[in-house]
Amino acid sequence: MTRLYEAYTFRMLFNDGRKLVGIVKVADDLHEEARRASAVMCRSINAQAEFWMKIGMMAEANPTLSFNDIVAAELAAAQVPLSAVAA
Repeated sequence: MTRLYEAYTFRMLFNDGRKLVGIVKVADDLHEEARRASAVMCRSINAQAEFWMKIGMMAEANPTLSFNDIVAAELAAAQVPLSAVAA
């Protein structure tokens, strides 16, 4: 019997600092893609899934921005100069 879904634990941080923890069910093939991508990107599987969720949420909220625009905005918000990343 094959497993149809893998469970992920995720956390959401509210503006007042509270954290909400929950479970997300992910299809096995998406879990495998996250596992492979996490190895390439030097992230844990959970960190890779969290990254994809965050970028996806931002893309839905800002449909005119490209992936590169979203990453550049996040780097700027974290006060990471793009020249440091490009080097």
